[in-house]
Amino acid sequence: MTDLTPEQIAAFRERGFLVLPEFAPVDELEAMRATFERLFRERVGWERGAFFDLAGLDEEGRPAKLPQLLKPASFAPELRETQAFANAASIARQLLGRGTVPWFDHAILKPPGYGAPTPWHQDEAHRNDPGITYEQLSVWLPLQPATEANGCMRFMPGTHRGPVLDHRSPNSDPRIMAVECVEPFDPAQSIACPLPLGSASVHHWRTLHGSGANTSDEPRFACILAFRGPVRPDPEFAGYPWNEEKRTAAQDRRKAWENRGGPIGRIGRRVLRRLGLN
Repeated sequence: MTDLTPEQIAAFRERGFLVLPEFAPVDELEAMRATFERLFRERVGWERGAFFDLAGLDEEGRPAKLPQLLKPASFAPELRETQAFANAASIARQLLGRGTVPWFDHAILKPPGYGAPTPWHQDEAHRNDPGITYEQLSVWLPLQPATEANGCMRFMPGTHRGPVLDHRSPNSDPRIMAVECVEPFDPAQSIACPLPLGSASVHHWRTLHGSGANTSDEPRFACILAFRGPVRPDPEFAGYPWNEEKRTAAQDRRKAWENRGGPIGRIGRRVLRRLGLN
C-alpha cells in the first residue's frame, strides 16, 4: 500500500502514529531479515561507531543489551531497491509534504530472553543540529511478527502535539547512547501496536514511544526508515543538554575512524556521508 486515505492522514495528525497494513511483500521482508541477520552477526560498522549497544556501555566482548546499526543500507545497498524503502518514501511525502527526503535508516535487534526494553522517548530528543528546524517521521518495519512478547512498539497518542519533553541518559549515565523521557506520564495510557509480518507503523518524531524487552525465544529485528521535511532556519534552537553531555564508546570509535588518513581521509568520508554511502 502506498496511497493513504484522508481518514488515515487525519488519524496520523490526531494521534501521531498510524498502522500500515500490507505495507511490503512478505517474501521481500524475509530476504531483508536474512540480510540483517548477517549484518548483525558480522557486527559491520563497529570500527566506525555505526554498530553499538543502544542500552548498554557498548563494551567489546560483552553481549549487547540492545544492538543497533546505523545506516544499514550503506553496508547492504540492495536494501535501497526494495519495495519497502519505496513505499516508506511515498508514505512520508504524503504526511510531510513536498520537499520530504530520506534522512537516515537504522536497525535494532532485541536479543531473546535478555534484550533490554527501548526506553520511552521522543525521536526529536536525539537531535543535535542547532540553528534549524524541520519535521521528521519514522516508518517502523518489523522483520518478523511484532508481538507484545518480543517488544512491539507502544505509543502515547497525541504527544506529538506538545513540546519536546525533558530527557536524560538512562541511569543518568552519559556513556549510554539511548535517551529516556523523565517527565511524568502514565504508560498505562499507551497503545500497543503488535504487527503481522508485512505491516508497518509510522510515527511523528515528537510522539512519545517505547517498547518492552524481548521475552520470546526468537530474536526481534526491526528496520526503521526516517524522513525529514523541509528545513527552515531556527536560530533559537541550540540543541539539548542531554545530547551534549554524551560520552559514548561509539562516539570515540567514530571520531578515531574519521581521523584516519588525516585531512584527505576526513574529506573523503565526509563526501561519502553526504552521498548516503557512509
